[in-house]
Amino acid sequence: MTSEKKKKLTKMQQQYQQLSNQMEPKRPVVSNCIRAFLVGGAICTFGQFIQLIFITYFNFDEKTAGSPTSAVIIIITVILTGFGIFDHIAQWAGAGTAIPITGFANSIASASIEHRSEGFVLGTGGNMFKIAGSVIAIGTFSAFVVALIKIIFLWLGGM
Repeated sequence: MTSEKKKKLTKMQQQYQQLSNQMEPKRPVVSNCIRAFLVGGAICTFGQFIQLIFITYFNFDEKTAGSPTSAVIIIITVILTGFGIFDHIAQWAGAGTAIPITGFANSIASASIEHRSEGFVLGTGGNMFKIAGSVIAIGTFSAFVVALIKIIFLWLGGM
């Protein structure tokens, strides 16, 4: 808490704040980072394994194997979300499951499941992008900005 805000607190409030800070359990940052790293790495390794299957057995090359690999990972994430398994993994792993494709699929699937009682059109269809909509908007805007920067650098390099 900043010293400016502490000045506005009464002595009793400051004492309570200190006691509250002392009683607050410490977060296990190192173990959380290790779990996130292990689960995120396992998801990426699994994705690489699926991509190698597409390359080896279905005659894809490295460029064309990415799309079906992403689709398989999305389908698996949605199925695990539907059965409630992905939520348990995400609680244990934390940010490790927020790898863009699995986190995105989970957010859409969980919002759809949550609102299914309202019907397919207004419930599932209307609410599935509630959480993921901001991700789509920021992702699209970021891609636009990066493309503009690249175009400017290419244009300046050609001069």
